[in-house]
Formats: sequence, structure tokens, C-alpha cells
Amino acid sequence: MADERTASNVPLEAGAKPAQGKRARAVRRAAVREGSGNGLWDRPQLLNLIADTLMVVGAAGLGYAAVAALSRLPVYPLREVVVTTPLAQVTTAQLEYAARSSLRGNFFTVDLDDVRGAFEKLPWVRRADVRRRWPGGIEVRLEEHVASAYWRVGETGDMRLVNRYGEVFSAASNAKMPVFSGPEGSSGVLLAKFDEFSGKLGPLGKQLVGVSLSAREAWQLKMEDGLTIELGHDQGKAPIDERLARFVGYYPKARAQLNMNVAVVDLRYPSGFALRPIQVEPSGKQESKKGK
Repeated sequence: MADERTASNVPLEAGAKPAQGKRARAVRRAAVREGSGNGLWDRPQLLNLIADTLMVVGAAGLGYAAVAALSRLPVYPLREVVVTTPLAQVTTAQLEYAARSSLRGNFFTVDLDDVRGAFEKLPWVRRADVRRRWPGGIEVRLEEHVASAYWRVGETGDMRLVNRYGEVFSAASNAKMPVFSGPEGSSGVLLAKFDEFSGKLGPLGKQLVGVSLSAREAWQLKMEDGLTIELGHDQGKAPIDERLARFVGYYPKARAQLNMNVAVVDLRYPSGFALRPIQVEPSGKQESKKGK
């Protein structure tokens, strides 16, 4: 009996192995199916995002190609440039040059910023406003510089111009105007002081033709007859206005008494001024102080 029970157990153990193998294969197949669900094609949201991106890129490419093709077609060509403001300094030749060098494309594709920049590079142009004018034109409004003085540049002595806003610009002019010189960026201050000094010197009957400001903020004035006025710095105890008023009040009488041609008036003294003649006598330099 014992042998029969032992013999009958052998088939049962042998039959258990195929069942375990099937379970293992089923587990592996489930794992494979589960892993395959993480692939690109099983992620619809990612696929939609990629598709939308491709559509946007494609639309942008088509739009660029359409614009490029339109710019090459002979449709809506630019036929004229109309300047709507009367001009005093800018010439027709300069306008034509600016237009030819900047007008590219047609009515829709022309770059208005490029056109504006080309016109503002012209010597006498302070500002340009540019707009399209249907159906095939460009309208340009120009503001010209109005020169008020010459500007002497540093040690080089090169001449530029100062407009009525105190801005320095490069252009050629033969007009009779005062000459300014000073540190960079001080042109506006000199323009304002020129008007102020001109008013104070008016009683002398002489025209102010030059104003200079040194790097140390010392002022010098030049009159039409060649007279140089050294104002120096603005002093707390003797302001420039006070010294200039004293000079205007006393200068005609002092000059008549001394009977000489004055080259330089030095107003840097707190209580008077010095006169230096044009010619120096053999005995030495003549100098006289007048004032309170």
C-alpha cells in the first residue's frame, strides 16, 4: 500500500510544473501589455500637442512664404514720395537720394522705419514722420533744423551748428550767427545764457557774437568790435550779474577817460574791472581798474 501511495504522488508533482509555467508566462504577457501602454502612440494628449505644434510651424512657414512672394510681385508698387512740408534747407537731390536708398518692396511691405531713418540722416532734417498714402505712395513730413549759432568743437576747432532747441547738428551754413564753445552737452545752456547776456549788454550798443564756457565753468564773451569780456566763475559774494551790471554802467565813462582802444575787459574782480588796451605801450602794459 505504501508503494502505491508513493507511486500515485509522482504524477501530481509532475503535473504542477506546467501550471506554474503558465502562470509565469501570463504574468510576463501582462507586463508586456502594461509596458506597451507607455509608448508614444498610447499617449493621445502628447500626440495632439505635437500635431498642434506642427500646424503652427507650418502655418508660419506658409505665411512667410506668402509675404515673400507678395513682395516680389509687381502689385501695389510704390509710385511716388510726397513731402507735405515746405522746405528751406533740404534740397530736392537730397530727398531723391533718401527715397532711392530706403524704398524697398511695395506699398504693403515697405519698411517705414528704414524710410524714416534715411530722411533723418539728411543734414538739415531734425525729425521725419512717414506714413503710407493709398494706393501707391509714401507721405513724408519733415521738421528742419533752425540754426541759431555755430558750435566750435573742442581743440579741433571744427564747426557745427546749434538749433533753436540747443541741439548740436552737422550741416553747412554761411549765415551770420554767434559762435559757442563749451563742454560736450552744454550747448543748451550756452544758448540760454547768450540771450541773457545779450539783454544785459544791450545798453552798450554792441552786439554779442560769441560765448565760451571752459571746463571749469568760467565764462568768456566776445563782442562784435572784437572786445573780449572775461567773466570768470559765478561767485557767491560777487555774482556774474552784479559784475556785468557794474561794467555796463561804468565802461563808457572809463573808456572815454582813458582814451584807448580796449581789447579785454576783465570782470573777475569782486569790486571793479580791468581794461587792457589793444596795443601795448613801450613803457609797459596799460591797465586801469574802475568800479566802486
